[in-house]
Amino acid sequence: MHPCRALYPAGLPTPCSLLPHFGHSPLLAYFTSTLFRLRLTPASIPDSLPAATLRYPITDLRVPRRRRVTSAPAAMLPENAVAADICATAISGGVATFFLLLWEQTAKRGVFDQKLNRKLVHISIGLVFMLCWPLFSSGYQGALLASLIPGLNIIRMLLLGLGIMKDEATVKSMSRYNDYRELLKGPLYYAAAITWACVVYYRTSPVAIALICNLCAGDGLADVVGRRFGTQKIPYNRNKSIAGSVAMASAGFLSSIGYMYYFSKFGFVDKSWDMVLGFLVVSLASALVESLPISTELDDNLTVPLTSILVGSFIF
Repeated sequence: MHPCRALYPAGLPTPCSLLPHFGHSPLLAYFTSTLFRLRLTPASIPDSLPAATLRYPITDLRVPRRRRVTSAPAAMLPENAVAADICATAISGGVATFFLLLWEQTAKRGVFDQKLNRKLVHISIGLVFMLCWPLFSSGYQGALLASLIPGLNIIRMLLLGLGIMKDEATVKSMSRYNDYRELLKGPLYYAAAITWACVVYYRTSPVAIALICNLCAGDGLADVVGRRFGTQKIPYNRNKSIAGSVAMASAGFLSSIGYMYYFSKFGFVDKSWDMVLGFLVVSLASALVESLPISTELDDNLTVPLTSILVGSFIF
């Protein structure tokens, strides 16, 4: 159907019928396509023209389009996607390294309590890294190059946890009891979960958003709030508090919504109330699993990502 047929009320002549010698010329096509782009609304229709006389509903003319924003490296290197992704990797790696060095210095100088400093690392690194995802290209190339940053951290945790490499500042900022072998558990699971989210789901999947937000913001704030305000313990797990679980569900849910809006600005996801409801369910499930004794026996950095993946894959 030619666009002009949809724009004109039933029974009225169209430009094509008034100017048959023009046919569907480029000039007439430009004219009608310009009308098509006006995005008429019912408010713009005169009162004297009942909506029932329109040949097709005005809403049929609205074609939603997902806006795509070109990343800064891609804009600088439009003809070389690999070079643009390498630049994005360098920028993202630099940002992640800056925060790691920052928390290492605060741990070394005793600016914060060691447990608080460890949770600041836990909360910030994954969320900051996810902020850098729009720098990369779409597809497997961008996902794989982006995953190099947490992937290299997996190797680093293995080397430090096995005692092959020494770094007291890193051990102090990421461990509970200054034991380098602790890095083979929580910190290793943390890096592996973020790498998995990047390689398998990446920025177009709500599962990746839910996984990282519940792992970083949710689990991180659960410990901080629970230690300070967690006087009322959970009956089935005296090591966990109600305040901590509420804080985890709230932080994971709210940060997920924030990243949904953030990625929607780049056209990676379509924000919707269904997605918001899905994030709520995933955050509640993650908080519930985190409060169970099994999470204490294993590790929160393992059980929370697994729960987010299982529940998120079912919902989204």
